[in-house]
Amino acid sequence: MGANLSSVFVDPNVLSLYGYLSSQSSTSNPTLGDLPESCVASIIAYLDPPEICKLARLNRAFRGASWADFVWESKLPTNYVRLIQRVLGDDLPRNISRREIYTRLCRANTFDGGTKKVWLDKITGGVCLSISSKGLAITGIDDRRYWNHIPTEESRFDSVAYLQQIWWFEVDGQFEFPFPAGTYSIFVRLQLGRAAKRYGRRTCNTEHVHGWDIKPVRFQLWTSDGQYASSQCFLSDPGKWNLYHVGDFVVDTSNPSMNLKFSMTQIDCTHTKGGLCLDSVVVYPCKLIEGLKHF
Repeated sequence: MGANLSSVFVDPNVLSLYGYLSSQSSTSNPTLGDLPESCVASIIAYLDPPEICKLARLNRAFRGASWADFVWESKLPTNYVRLIQRVLGDDLPRNISRREIYTRLCRANTFDGGTKKVWLDKITGGVCLSISSKGLAITGIDDRRYWNHIPTEESRFDSVAYLQQIWWFEVDGQFEFPFPAGTYSIFVRLQLGRAAKRYGRRTCNTEHVHGWDIKPVRFQLWTSDGQYASSQCFLSDPGKWNLYHVGDFVVDTSNPSMNLKFSMTQIDCTHTKGGLCLDSVVVYPCKLIEGLKHF
């Protein structure tokens, strides 16, 4: 856990504190390192997880304090018990510490038959979720004249759905999940063109890309408590993965579980469209959208 989280960017102020405490530990006079573990734990509880793991390397008192359950209870989502039940089920020891729970939830945990992954942001503890193309309802997906699932290293799920050509383009999805209270955004990860490696270098075949500049694609979102959002845009930028915004939704504390339904359509049958890779649908807390640049 320490190795995983402490590898994330750490605030320079924490590094300065770490250096100060290290220098103090070499003197014979009482230092902050001599504080009781309970006092140290009360202090580091105000820090972010990567910062806590960094200070845990200092000495025994800080290392012991970094395992205090109340420290990590405050970092976990308020409904983490429901998250564990939904994602991990019984695949978790009974006497596991809160720090170990945090570590486990920060991994990309696969569930629902391998079609979904959920993880916590290591710094904020925000819940992030991704749904593979195989977890979506895609019109014509079983007809290889239109769609194919192709393997790739560019997807979290190791495969994407590739559209050769079709008249009626429609992708739907629906799922229920116990999101903690907050505001979230839904995106669809798409690429015009089919990527491959040639002589160790990435290439992208765009010869079948057509039809996306004639009419825009429409994105829609519905929630079980009556929220609705829609947007539309032309698909562009061949050869690069792009995140297209579907909409935002709000979860409050009165909703133990939110049912979401979303769609992506371009159903003008006056022309065909093709050459599109569909990777996944991504749900992120709005405050973490900047992190999607590296998704």
